[in-house]
Amino acid sequence: MWTYVNVNAEEVALVMRKGVYQSVLVQGSHWVFNATVERYSRLRPFEPAMELNLLLQDEQLANLLQVVDVADQELALMYEDGRLVKVLTAGRYAFWKSPKNYRFVQVSMAGYQINPQVNQAALENPLMQLYVRTYQVESHEQAVLVVNGKVEAMLAPGSYHYWRNATAISVLRVDMRVQQMEISGQEILTADKAALRLNVWAQYQVTDIRLAVLGNRNYDKQLYLVLQLAVRDYVASLSLDELLQKRDHIGKWVLAQVAGDAARLGVALVSVGIRDIILPGDMKDIMNQVLMAEKKAQANLIMRREETASTRSLLNTARLMEDNPILWKLKEMEYIERIAERISSLNLSGGDALLDQLRRLFVVPSK
Repeated sequence: MWTYVNVNAEEVALVMRKGVYQSVLVQGSHWVFNATVERYSRLRPFEPAMELNLLLQDEQLANLLQVVDVADQELALMYEDGRLVKVLTAGRYAFWKSPKNYRFVQVSMAGYQINPQVNQAALENPLMQLYVRTYQVESHEQAVLVVNGKVEAMLAPGSYHYWRNATAISVLRVDMRVQQMEISGQEILTADKAALRLNVWAQYQVTDIRLAVLGNRNYDKQLYLVLQLAVRDYVASLSLDELLQKRDHIGKWVLAQVAGDAARLGVALVSVGIRDIILPGDMKDIMNQVLMAEKKAQANLIMRREETASTRSLLNTARLMEDNPILWKLKEMEYIERIAERISSLNLSGGDALLDQLRRLFVVPSK
């Protein structure tokens, strides 16, 4: 039975008889005898229902196809008109030769390093996320690249990409900025057995990333312990009064004591200080009583000084008034004025005798 077949320009047809491949039909009109026809679009990958290798034995069909073989531990990046459209893993693939411009870049995933022919845009494409590990080192960081437990390189700030395969990779990042550490709630006994709690702060900076990350485990926790012990030694060597007087000296003392241990951890201490000194409730009451007694004694001393100065002033005034009657009268008038300021009204009686008394009061007797 003959069948008329019309193949369009963007199509290719395979002639099959009882499931066996016979021939390929390209653009045009064809008559087919006692066979079926399978149509394929030349704009899509060729995915036949039968084994591809059998079909490729036909030279005519093979010339119409572009075959890509991807080995184990390889990837093939498929670009269409300059755009990454697909990532091919191990296998054999066939694509029709068509007006579309296909380009394939085959790269090995045997190691962890990525071939430079894979550009940055391709590495950051979502299609590559399953095959690429990405690490970001910020501008304030440094990092160590460890491959299969071995240090491979020091990483400066930037983006780094490695193949996602069986190779064990870790990137150890360290913040190189000045950082702050709080040592809070340290319960310590002073030399005179006074119990108190201290809150201490310290600023430090990593100076040797290899020593901090590779030479020590949890360098920040070790630094915390070293600072804690140094603060305890300092407080235990002083009485409570000495500690309160020298609280500003603890930073310099601890810096000098801990500098060597910090250097062995790959860090440098910038500054240390006491934030708070917290006393128990009964100790607070005693300190408040002592403070009140000191302030009362200071107040009494000031009052005695003022009384002495006032008495001395009165004595000097009395001596001047004794030799100067006018000054005596002025002083009398000053006190009368003060008394008059407190009187709202004044009633006088006594006639002429009262006037004579006032006159005698304000007139200086002649010598």
